[in-house]
Amino acid sequence: MRKPKAGLPTRQQILDFITSSESPAGKREIARAFGLSAQEKIALKALLKDMADEGLIDSAPGRAFHRMGGVPKVTVLRVADVDDGGNVWAVPERWEAETPPPRLRVRERKRGALGVGARILARTEEAGNGWIAHPMKALAPSSEQLIGVLRGEGDRLWLQGVEKKERREFPVSDAGGAVAGDLVLAERAGRPPRFTARVVQKLGDPFAPRSFSLIAIHQFDIPDTFAEAALDEAVRVARQPLGEDREDLTHLPIVAIDPADARDHDDAVWAAPDDDPANDGGWQAIVAIADVSFYVRPGSALDREARSRGNSVYFPDRVVPMLPEILSADVCSLKHDEDRAALVCHLQVTKGGALKSWRFTRAVVRIAANIAYEDAQATIDAGAGPMFEALEPLWACWRALAAARDKREPLELDLPERRVVLDEKGRIMSVAPRERLDAHRLIEDYMVAANVAAARALEAKKAPVMYRVHEPPAREKLVALKDYLETFGVPFALGQVIKPATFNRIIERVGDADFRPQVMEQVLRTQTQAYYAPANHGHFGLALGSYAHFTSPIRRYADLVVHRALVSAYGLGDGGLNGDEDFERVGETISRLERRAMEAERDTIDRYVAAYLAERVGETVEARITGVANFGFFATVDGVGGDGLMPVRDLGGEYFRFDEAARRLVGETSGEEYALGQRLSLRLAEANPVSGALRFELPEGKGALPPSRGAGPRREIKRRGRPANIRHQGRRR
Repeated sequence: MRKPKAGLPTRQQILDFITSSESPAGKREIARAFGLSAQEKIALKALLKDMADEGLIDSAPGRAFHRMGGVPKVTVLRVADVDDGGNVWAVPERWEAETPPPRLRVRERKRGALGVGARILARTEEAGNGWIAHPMKALAPSSEQLIGVLRGEGDRLWLQGVEKKERREFPVSDAGGAVAGDLVLAERAGRPPRFTARVVQKLGDPFAPRSFSLIAIHQFDIPDTFAEAALDEAVRVARQPLGEDREDLTHLPIVAIDPADARDHDDAVWAAPDDDPANDGGWQAIVAIADVSFYVRPGSALDREARSRGNSVYFPDRVVPMLPEILSADVCSLKHDEDRAALVCHLQVTKGGALKSWRFTRAVVRIAANIAYEDAQATIDAGAGPMFEALEPLWACWRALAAARDKREPLELDLPERRVVLDEKGRIMSVAPRERLDAHRLIEDYMVAANVAAARALEAKKAPVMYRVHEPPAREKLVALKDYLETFGVPFALGQVIKPATFNRIIERVGDADFRPQVMEQVLRTQTQAYYAPANHGHFGLALGSYAHFTSPIRRYADLVVHRALVSAYGLGDGGLNGDEDFERVGETISRLERRAMEAERDTIDRYVAAYLAERVGETVEARITGVANFGFFATVDGVGGDGLMPVRDLGGEYFRFDEAARRLVGETSGEEYALGQRLSLRLAEANPVSGALRFELPEGKGALPPSRGAGPRREIKRRGRPANIRHQGRRR
């Protein structure tokens, strides 16, 4: 391709270059091909991100790009099938696009050499309507792991997958001592038509609540054990003295406000009226954060373990921590009446809530109290209590911060988070929206202030920053939102400058209409995915120009990186950056691991919800339609959550036409409609705790089929007793 004149290329030019390039085309190769300047390279990164959001391109391992729906020119493939004719078919080992992965026909050098599960490095090419893979070399074998429940049929065992989309069953060739009804980890092996499953680990009772998170841990390959070297190192560093060069803040009544069942306490706060005449009516505030960088040094065994996790993962029954427990739950945790190492953000807040100044120090703190959100709120509401004197100025300063936030008009989406409440034996007591108190908002606003200060402080020092980036929505998503809002008669102009307040006005316009939750969910879907990166593109949702995560280093690796940058920039001693960090690559890794954690947490909540609703199978529940497709609609049970399918085949004898623009199904004979946002009564036909799937039927008398008998796996798997469980630990902000 001829090198064009300098200047940012068009989308089509980039697509042409990616398609014609003989080698993998990453950002660096594209910039070199078009002769871009340093400033233009920044614009190129934003353009490539937009093209990915628009569905034009996708990225491959190694950060090369390819057309969406295609595959890289050289990539790792996994053999997925060998058909009856002996043809070998493979799929990309990694595929993050929303479309199904393509199947590539493998041209074997030696017929019959590759079986299902084999991994190869291959050169790929598009041929006609399909893809061809030319093997370059065989890679180390990696068995395709399956998580499922064993089902007995006569003297044979079959493996049922736990994923909602997995409908196949595999005969079990080796049960490994497991029996029907066990939850197991297995390997898929063999060649057609004799695919089998070999059990490699017995995981326990699939209906025990503790198994729901265990499924997610294995399903998403979340590391839940630490290497011996990391554990030994954690014990050793936990004993090291705090040092004498720290600022002594033990005299201040700093308090940590957290969930009642929290085990790790990253942050604590303090505020008082400012005695600086130049800040008349303003406030001094301290946000003290656990000094994890003092214990976890770059390149150490602990650092490698923390980076491989990216963050702690929170389930209703357990936490999979980023750091060993001796650090996460003890030495680094800001506990009442214990001297703790802290990295402290000192803030001057004006009476209008603006940040007038900030500085960062290493300090030793002694937390005056660990207070639950509910208790802090009750103390303020009553105007009296054991810690009222410490809480009252905190609330007064927060009101100023809140006023500044309201003036900034960040995105306000009141979408309640589901909370699973377990008893001492691990039984599900309730599933309900999590209560939102002023105490929650107070801590959030102090943390936002400290995060802003961290980003700006590093910028002022010209130090590297790991930004928390949230870019504005892509135009294609805005067009989709406009079309969606039109179905409710809500206007939305595309020509305006889009700000977070734009979406707030939409929600205000909807008011208390029945479809308000659906509109808020659609606004949420319109937003881009936040990520970590060293290049600043602002935080759209918070309406902030510079933002970094600083306040949770016990459970987020991004915060630990920011701490190290601050230690280096301010000359605060050991534990700073070592100078060879690749911020871009680290940002990509921890962003991916964050998405993995979110998916695992969401799937586990779905399983708990399904288990909670399993007792109501056969009953009529109130629900609302949250998605419509040509094969049926999805509905959510009011007040509980959990999405379930109502198949179009079960809507009665008539034909239902799918109106994609209006997102509804319409009966051709009766005119009966099932539309997005509609509230209706449905019979809960199935609730599968193992997969988290629900299925609905119409109540009798509405063209419904006869009631289903049973609840999916309960017909086939005997439910055993549940083991004792621990309460929910931790939190995620």
